[in-house]
Amino acid sequence: MPLIDLTHPIAPGMPSFPGTPSPDFRERFTIAEHGFREREITMISHTGTHADAPAHILPRGVTFDAYGIDRFAGQAVVVDAPGVGAVAPAATPAMVEASHLQAQAERIAGVDFVLLRTGWSAFWGEEDYFRGFPCLTAEAARWLVDHGVRGFGVDTCSVDPPDSADLPVHHVLLGAEVLIVENLANLQALPAAPFPFLALPLRLSDADGGPVRAVAMV
Repeated sequence: MPLIDLTHPIAPGMPSFPGTPSPDFRERFTIAEHGFREREITMISHTGTHADAPAHILPRGVTFDAYGIDRFAGQAVVVDAPGVGAVAPAATPAMVEASHLQAQAERIAGVDFVLLRTGWSAFWGEEDYFRGFPCLTAEAARWLVDHGVRGFGVDTCSVDPPDSADLPVHHVLLGAEVLIVENLANLQALPAAPFPFLALPLRLSDADGGPVRAVAMV
């Protein structure tokens, strides 16, 4: 079965959310000196393509330990944001309203994950990636919850604007234990029809989130 990798590589100096450090890679053992190679990798738990657990923002939110591995897999459908493929960041980010999702209700019905394709991954590696990207409204997030979606993914750095203080979309989705996957890549390669989707995090203890290898099976 063909696989489409929807994951940005993790590397030193890679883009990171404003105010958080990029990963640090250090050679701790080398073949020349030790006969084997190993690196020490230091990074924030929400580095690169990653998933958010409810514990990311909710004081009593569950961590990934509470879920079986099947929680991170299911049928998915990709939905285009209004103005997908914008060539420059907007002064005021475009908002995806509940009515936009309602227009796609027949396609969304019965799937586990909805992936929002904004085209923003084209700015990956540029400062513009972290500003002006489309976001859901809180009402659109509630629409997803009401329609039984178990996970929501985006090809942007956040489901809320970067300057948001109260993170309303995070609260709506994670409050309903809808997993959030951010910084997806290659969504332009996805088909219109539903497909199996995986976003598997490392099995870290007490995880508030973690990098994932996100894959579509088409």
